[in-house]
Amino acid sequence: MGLTYPEISPIMLQLGPLAIRWYSMAYLFGLLIGWWWVNRSVKKFDIPLSLQNIEDLVFYVTLGIILGGRLGYVLFYGLDMVKDNWLEIFAIWKGGMSFHGGILGVIVALWAFSRKVKLPFLQITDLVVLPAPIGLFLGRIANFVNDELWGRVTDVPWAVRFPNGGYLPRHPSQLYEAFFEGIVMFLVLNLLWKSSKVRALPGCVSACFVILYGIFRISMEQFREPDAQLGYFFGGVTMGQMLSLPLILLGICVLGYQLFFKHKN
Repeated sequence: MGLTYPEISPIMLQLGPLAIRWYSMAYLFGLLIGWWWVNRSVKKFDIPLSLQNIEDLVFYVTLGIILGGRLGYVLFYGLDMVKDNWLEIFAIWKGGMSFHGGILGVIVALWAFSRKVKLPFLQITDLVVLPAPIGLFLGRIANFVNDELWGRVTDVPWAVRFPNGGYLPRHPSQLYEAFFEGIVMFLVLNLLWKSSKVRALPGCVSACFVILYGIFRISMEQFREPDAQLGYFFGGVTMGQMLSLPLILLGICVLGYQLFFKHKN
């Protein structure tokens, strides 16, 4: 039983020896859409950032995603991969990026950018998280196309038989995550941002982003096959769930500070 995987080629376009992959295009399109969305928000809400500032911001975010995402993957999921050859850290074309590492990289990058433009750090993070779910959506769709990060074996009617998953009927967990981490989060965050009261409290939208992501990721991990090299930890907990819990706690702390301490002062 289970739906037949459509077997979409992971290569979007082949130009001689150059292969343009859907996964890399997901990153590119996500950054371009984010660039446009930030520029739109800056103009609409009169945020003091120039076009040059926005270009710099995109560069900082890109650097944070790539460096943080790769180093995070190696640290959290792939230490065995580099123990014999540390140069494997830079072999991004072989796959392996971590959202949790990427978000840490982006936090560091945005802190440096906020110092450069002399604007509050949390005001910058609020601006960046608004289009971030679009990138998450595209990334999860690319995971589905790549036949990777599939779900656990199941007998639900919409199960998909992934070739790399042994043609067993599995949850299409990539699509679950695309819906919740992408579409739902995008709608919630941008509805919040429309409120002038929310915009007056920098960090609230950012806090909601990490809280929602943590909740959705922990929930979706119940359907996702854990990484083969790690498996389950105590009580059936996965690495993704353990890394998501601190995000929720961080978001609650920021939200609590802004709503119940700073707001009253």
